[in-house]
Amino acid sequence: MIRYIEEHQVFILETKSTQYAMCVRPDGHLEHLYYGGRSLDCGDQNIVGLWDVAHDRSLFETGNAIALDGGLTLESLLQELSSTGKGDVSEPFVCMTHANGSTTCDFVYESYEIKNGRDELEGLPCAVEYHRGTYGRFNTVNEQQGTEVGSGVAGGLQSIQAYERQNTAGEVTQLTITLRDKFYRQRLELIYVTWDDCDVITRSARLTNESDDVERVDRLMSMQFDMRMYQEYDMIHFGGAWAREMHRSVHPVRQGRVSVSSSTGTSGSRANPFFMVVEHGSSEEHGECYGFNLIYSGDHMESCEQNSYGRMRILSGINPEGFLFALEPGQSFQSPEAVMTYSDSGFGGVSSHMHAFVRRHVVRGRWADRERPVLLNSWEAAYFDINEKKLLKLAKEAKKCGIELFVMDGGWFGHRDNDTSSLGDWQENRSKLPGGVKQLADKINALGLDFGIWVEPEMVNEDSDLYRAHPEWAVRVPGQSHAEGRHQMILDLTNKDVRDHIVEAMTNVFSSANISYVKWDMNRIMSDRYSQTLPPDRQSEFGHRYVLGLYDIMGRLTERFPEILFEGCAAGGNRFDLGILCYMPQIWASDDTDARERLEIQTGYSYGYPMSVVSSHVSGCPNHQTLRVTPLETRFGVAAFGVLGYECNLCDMKKKDLEAIEEQVEFYKRHRRTLQFGEYHRIENGTVSDLRRNVYQFMTVSPDGSEAVSCYYEGQVIPNYTYKHMRTKGLDENAVYVMEGRSLQYSVKLMGDLINTVTPVHVKPDSLTQSAIDKVVKLQGEKEYVKASGAVFNRVGVNLAPNFAGTGYNDQTALWTEHGLRLYTFTRQ
Repeated sequence: MIRYIEEHQVFILETKSTQYAMCVRPDGHLEHLYYGGRSLDCGDQNIVGLWDVAHDRSLFETGNAIALDGGLTLESLLQELSSTGKGDVSEPFVCMTHANGSTTCDFVYESYEIKNGRDELEGLPCAVEYHRGTYGRFNTVNEQQGTEVGSGVAGGLQSIQAYERQNTAGEVTQLTITLRDKFYRQRLELIYVTWDDCDVITRSARLTNESDDVERVDRLMSMQFDMRMYQEYDMIHFGGAWAREMHRSVHPVRQGRVSVSSSTGTSGSRANPFFMVVEHGSSEEHGECYGFNLIYSGDHMESCEQNSYGRMRILSGINPEGFLFALEPGQSFQSPEAVMTYSDSGFGGVSSHMHAFVRRHVVRGRWADRERPVLLNSWEAAYFDINEKKLLKLAKEAKKCGIELFVMDGGWFGHRDNDTSSLGDWQENRSKLPGGVKQLADKINALGLDFGIWVEPEMVNEDSDLYRAHPEWAVRVPGQSHAEGRHQMILDLTNKDVRDHIVEAMTNVFSSANISYVKWDMNRIMSDRYSQTLPPDRQSEFGHRYVLGLYDIMGRLTERFPEILFEGCAAGGNRFDLGILCYMPQIWASDDTDARERLEIQTGYSYGYPMSVVSSHVSGCPNHQTLRVTPLETRFGVAAFGVLGYECNLCDMKKKDLEAIEEQVEFYKRHRRTLQFGEYHRIENGTVSDLRRNVYQFMTVSPDGSEAVSCYYEGQVIPNYTYKHMRTKGLDENAVYVMEGRSLQYSVKLMGDLINTVTPVHVKPDSLTQSAIDKVVKLQGEKEYVKASGAVFNRVGVNLAPNFAGTGYNDQTALWTEHGLRLYTFTRQ
């Protein structure tokens, strides 16, 4: 709900449990008043009281601060948007260079418009419409140079299509506030959308050049949030590098600026666009927390700044570094949509809101709410060394294990036997696939498996027919050497001919066989940015135009192939963002498949993204990225909390491991709905103490509360300490649940030469005798069966079976090893 109180010119935006307020000052500037928990009394009188206590009462400028008419000092005012030239020296929301060279902007209020519900939003040129083609309405052609200057992109930036989801009717309200520059003919529209069902507000901005001159946009952010620093806050962001994405970093906000950004051309593994600003000392369940994200897949920047007047400014949007956009007369530039939420119940509250928003309003299409299949990917099993015979053998083993989808990864096209050639040549290699992709797919289908394929459409190798035919389609500065990543170059998606070629090439691949899944990869970041279709003075627009081009391609292909399950990937999690999720309902979280590392990576994602969009695989050991050895059950337990897949050579596995995988897949299918779409709760995130060594606890509860699956992981065994206590969250406290642990068996080899304490003859470790015993004797894992109310489980927790401590063993003893993990189910009675 959005309301306007004319007496004080106050705007109130309300969701189910949050409230956002701002007002128009007498001088026309927009002043931010409040964002936080919703008041119990939301009547007009309470809103007037909010204005009385929150509006800035300054009368005179202070010290050497700049004063506008009436003594207003922008440096201390809480603003809805900020600019340069009028005394606000903090990081600005909008920057322009005018035709006369001035960089001063001063936007003041002109009007507003409120639209409620699906019917009124439809047809409105607003944030929820741009997916259909109005984003970045700078579509012009420079006739003299014969190059496409405007986007020309039929699809544009992604956004949230509330009116296309029937279940959102009546829940969405939009406010558009129009401002104009006092001295220049520029119109700025601030667009706010409230999402009542998940306590989210989205923001974006549209800047229109109404002058007769070309104006330069130096930055246009998506979201600005100013607040007073009445207490200490921390900025929490998530970053890292390839193979170690989404590691959490905490930065205290003090006087000065904390800024996180990506300049890789992608949203980036180095800095994900999701971040939080939280009350210092906040935890999973306590503290005031704000969460933010950006529906964008390119360079982005997030900053949190405290100035000398105790004002904290939070900004999010396209990274202004290296960004510049020229607006012709009458043209508009639209910023991506930013997502913001508030919770007074800690990190968990932010996560709950963000998860609901992504599931209900970002992920779309026929796969939005469908359970995802269990797959086997061929990459770590064979890498480039594939052929039809080898793939069919692998697929037959997958079918025996209950796997539902077989994916042929790289190496199937051109003459791609390594990563130096053939990207861009999307014709099957007939020496590897004699009957082409179709024959292989048909044979895979005949086994009872769906078939999927890997592609990397945005890339080209110099050793390719495509590059030899169209070297001008590659992103590189003419006449200069080009820096490559993984021996490949990027195709120029700002060029419509390139986009049309990619759509045609991928259409041919996707329609060549019964393909039900596509893994869409991008294995390098940008360098030497340059488009031969853009004039020299507009090369700084390349990064943004590339993202628009990408969305155009993805939009056309996902609309053309609605039944295909698309999975985004960019060297793992280098482009894990809400923009990609608008087209592809899941993303490969990381190229690192090591279970221990994935615990931290997936925990990082869980703060802002639901598990239904996180793709995770069980791989072989030693792990291919870390050489670490972890139990198969641990690898499964970590991967199960997300979209489960396997990426290992089943043909080389021992019979007992294949039997274990078959049982794992069966377990996952029974609880798949809960694991993929349940309410996710973090309980411990790698706790380290004298008696707890890298402990992780998390669980997911089905939407109706009828069941839950919980995970307990401990990285190191502690000698002579058998005690483990598991806590729960989210169970229905008025219901009774039965908790059960998974039934596990262990090899006698686990005990080494301890076996000699119970055998009548001496057994040498790794001997034929020990192997013979191992075939017929198994060590039974502990039995866990506890019945209690949800309230008892949530408030008291449960003591787990004692683990082996060197002094005794029976079937009630837990055999915990390094990197040990257990899964437990809770079933409502």
